[in-house]
Amino acid sequence: MWLPFGKLSGSVRTMDGMQRGSGMKEQLVSAIQLQEIELDPQPKNETAEEVKEPKTYSVEEAVETIGFGRFHVLLFVIMGSANIVEAMEIMLLAVVSPEIRCEWRLQDWQVALVSTMVFLGFMVCGVLSGYVADRYGRWKVVFGGFVWGAYFSLLTSFAPSYGWFIFLRSMVGCGVAATSQGFVLKTEFIPAKYRASLLPLASIFWMVGSMLIIILGMTVVPTLGWRWMIRLSIIPSVILIFLFQFIPESARFNVSAGNVKGAVETLQQIAKMNRAPLPEGELVEPVVNERGSCYILVSSTFRRTSLIMWYSWFVASFSYYGSVLSSSELLEKNLLCITDPDPEHHVKHDQGEALCYCIPFGMADYQTLLISCLGEIALIPLNISLLNIVGRKTSMVILQICSGIFFMLVLVCTTMFGFTVLLFLLRSLVSMNFNVVYIYTAEVYPTAVRSIGMGFCTSFSRIGGMIAPFIAQVLMSRSVVLALLPFALSCFLCAVGALLLPIETRGRALLQNS
Repeated sequence: MWLPFGKLSGSVRTMDGMQRGSGMKEQLVSAIQLQEIELDPQPKNETAEEVKEPKTYSVEEAVETIGFGRFHVLLFVIMGSANIVEAMEIMLLAVVSPEIRCEWRLQDWQVALVSTMVFLGFMVCGVLSGYVADRYGRWKVVFGGFVWGAYFSLLTSFAPSYGWFIFLRSMVGCGVAATSQGFVLKTEFIPAKYRASLLPLASIFWMVGSMLIIILGMTVVPTLGWRWMIRLSIIPSVILIFLFQFIPESARFNVSAGNVKGAVETLQQIAKMNRAPLPEGELVEPVVNERGSCYILVSSTFRRTSLIMWYSWFVASFSYYGSVLSSSELLEKNLLCITDPDPEHHVKHDQGEALCYCIPFGMADYQTLLISCLGEIALIPLNISLLNIVGRKTSMVILQICSGIFFMLVLVCTTMFGFTVLLFLLRSLVSMNFNVVYIYTAEVYPTAVRSIGMGFCTSFSRIGGMIAPFIAQVLMSRSVVLALLPFALSCFLCAVGALLLPIETRGRALLQNS
C-alpha cells in the first residue's frame, strides 16, 4: 500500500525506535540479572571483612600458649628459694627457744611471746603488703620483703635484751609477710595444667630451709652461740636479693593496671626463653580500677569463700606451727610417753617439777627434728595426686581429717622410733594441707584482688601462729592431752568448712576480674 513519504519515514523511525527500545530493554534485563548475580555472594564478602578484623588475645591465652619451659624452671628455683628464707626465719624460733630461755632466764609464756610477736608482725603486714601488691605491683613488695627481713634479722643477732629481741623479730615477721606474695607472683605465670604439679613442690624448698636452720643449730650454736647462727641464716636472703632481678613483674598485674606495653614485653621475654610463639594479634585486657579493694572479698560472689578460707588458713597455720613447736617442747622437756627413754631424757623428766631454765637440745633432739622435716616432702606425690584427681576442696577435707587423727595419736605411748614416725607423718599432713590452701587461694580470687585476698588469708593464718605457742609451749607443760586436743578439734571443724566451699578451682583459668 502506498503511503506518503512523511508517514513512511515516520513509520520506519517508529519501528527503529521499537527495535532500539527492545534492545535496550534486553540490555537492561541482562544488567539487572548480572547485578542480581553479583549481589548474591555479598554475605561472603561481609564474612571476609569480619575475618580481617584485628585479632586479640588475653594474658591467660598467652600463658597457656607459651606453656612450660626454661623461664618456669628459673621462676620455680628463684621463687621457691623464697620459701627457704621463710622457713629458716620461722623454724629459727623452735631452735633458738632453749637458748634464749637459758640466756635471759625466761618463763614459758615469755618464750611463747617471741613466736606470737613474730606472727603479729606477719599479721599486720600481711594485709598491708597484699594491698600494696595489688595497687603497685607484686615484684616491688617481694623484693622489699627480702631486704627488710634480712636487715632486721641481722639486727636481731645484736639484741641486748629480751625486749629488743621480740621487737626485732616482729619486724622480721613483716618482711616474711611481704615475701609470701611471691607465691602469687609465681602462680600468675604458671599454666593451669601445671599448677597442681609445680606448686606443691615448693615444699622441697621449705624443707631445705627448715633443715638448714637445724643444721646451723647443731653445728654453730654449741661452738659460736645462737647469735652467729642468726647472722649466718641471712645468707640465703642476701643471695636472693640479687637473683630476684631475673624475675619480671606479673603480666596479669600490668594489664590490670593499664600497662599493656609492660605486659607484652614480659610475655615476649618469656616466649623467647621458652622458644615458644605468642598468640597472633594484639594483647587486649580491660583496665581494672578497683584493684586491691577488700570489699570484693566480702561481696556476694566471694563472701562464703572468704569466710571459710580465713578459718582454713587459721587452722593451717595453727596446726602446722602447733606440730613444730609441740615436737620441740616435747623433746626439750621430755614430756613424751615413750617406753625406751635414754638416760639424758630421764634426767630432764625428773627435773620437770623444778624451775629449770637451761635445757638445751641434745644431738638426738636435733636428729629427731631433722627427720621430721623430711616429712615436708615425703608425701608430695600423694599431694599432687589428690589435687589432680579429687580436686582442691576434697583434698583439704581429707588432709584435715587425717591431721586431726595424727594429733591424737601422738598421745599414744610408744618407742622413740614410733614417736619419730608419728611426728614425721603429722608434719607431712599439715604441710600438705598448707600447700592446698595456698594453691586454692591463689586460684579462686581474680587478679584485681588476688594479692590482698592472699594477704587477708595469711593474716588470719598468723592469728593461728600467735595462739599456737601458748598452746604448744605453755599449756603443754601442764597437760599434753589438753595441749594437743585443740589442734585436733580445729582440724576436724575445718574439714566440715571445706565441704561448704562453693567453688572448685581444679583446671580452671585464673580470673582477671570479678
